[in-house]
Amino acid sequence: MAASLALEAREGGAIDRSMTAKSAFPNRRRSRWITIPLRVIAGFVLLSLLLVTLYRFVPPPVTMTMLLDPKGITKDWTSLKDIDPDMARAAIAAEDGKFCSHHGFDVDAIAKAAMHNASGGRIRGGSTISQQTAKNVFLWQGGGFVRKGLEAWFTVLIEAIWGKRRIMEVYLNVAETGLGTYGMEAGAQRYFGKSAASLTPLEAARMAAALPQPKQRAVRNPSGWLARHGNTISARIGSIARDGLDSCVYR
Repeated sequence: MAASLALEAREGGAIDRSMTAKSAFPNRRRSRWITIPLRVIAGFVLLSLLLVTLYRFVPPPVTMTMLLDPKGITKDWTSLKDIDPDMARAAIAAEDGKFCSHHGFDVDAIAKAAMHNASGGRIRGGSTISQQTAKNVFLWQGGGFVRKGLEAWFTVLIEAIWGKRRIMEVYLNVAETGLGTYGMEAGAQRYFGKSAASLTPLEAARMAAALPQPKQRAVRNPSGWLARHGNTISARIGSIARDGLDSCVYR
């Protein structure tokens, strides 16, 4: 009798262990489904922090936009101090009048652009210079929620780690300025045969006017709306300096 009871106890224990092992297997699978995405996210966050910190001090060597350009790459990294200040002021006037006062996003500009585009007519963008820089350096061109979400993440990082002066310096060096041409120095040489340090206010304004669509917009001899737009930007350059709208770049 005692032996029979002992045998039953051993068999019962074996069954319990087997059931426990079977019930633990789905838990391990669920755990992997949780830990793997978390590790991927943590790796992405760490890598993005490292890249943003590195580019705080080192010029980005190449961007995805450059690599995908069938026209090749012509660029010449130039320090901000060697670019005429009117070029940065023209960019602020054309692309982001609140550059020095926002923290990466201009909610009013985004809302106005959305309303304007919904009503039809010429497409207007609402991205700040910070957003454009984040996209140009770390991401690809085009839309989509994924790309926009990543753009917002990198915008927050460069605002926090780089600061405005560095953002402007990188922007003026990686922005597309023509077919296979990137940065203000390469653009100035292409269109005017001179260094970006010697640009006149009108030349800087014409380059800034073409920035949103440099492949389609003429810089050297603009006409119609584009010429008027460039003249408007040129006229605003002085007020950008007088009103201190460039104070975060030129203290």
